Amino acid sequence: MNKQWGIGFSALALAAALAGCGGSPGTTAPTTGAPATVSSAPAPGATTTAAADVELKTASSTAGQIVVDGEGKSVYFFTKDVKDSGTSACKDACVAAWPAVTTTSDAPKVEGVTGEIGSINTADGAKQITINGLPIYYFAQDKEPGDILGQGVMDVWYLVSPAGDMIKSAEASGY
Repeated sequence: MNKQWGIGFSALALAAALAGCGGSPGTTAPTTGAPATVSSAPAPGATTTAAADVELKTASSTAGQIVVDGEGKSVYFFTKDVKDSGTSACKDACVAAWPAVTTTSDAPKVEGVTGEIGSINTADGAKQITINGLPIYYFAQDKEPGDILGQGVMDVWYLVSPAGDMIKSAEASGY
């Protein structure tokens, strides 16, 4: 396959995945500049637990304090999910653009997250982590810790606060 065709196909696949994830006709994903630099210093109030031991923690961002995974990658809520339903509304092509945040633990370790942690089963049998009864997801375009490119996408994807609320008021620019 030639390089130009491969790039076009990748863009088309992403557009199809985003289209399957909600929003209304004519909406587009926000564009942002380069991701912000992530500091190696712990967020204010963070403890010194090894990152490998913690599955979810908090970080400071331009959106305020947010929930990230143990490696610092941002997590998101999907407004089409129904609290305590035990299922994810993100299906088919949506899953490629918004992978589930999963765990193998019955009690994932968290640091600074005060929302209620739980899990639901995904279609492939994995355990997707929930906060306050809502499943959480990654955004496939967030490549590095500190990226928050999924914030506000199609007006249905939002960062998660440590208390387990959707953060709807911030621009996506990173930590």
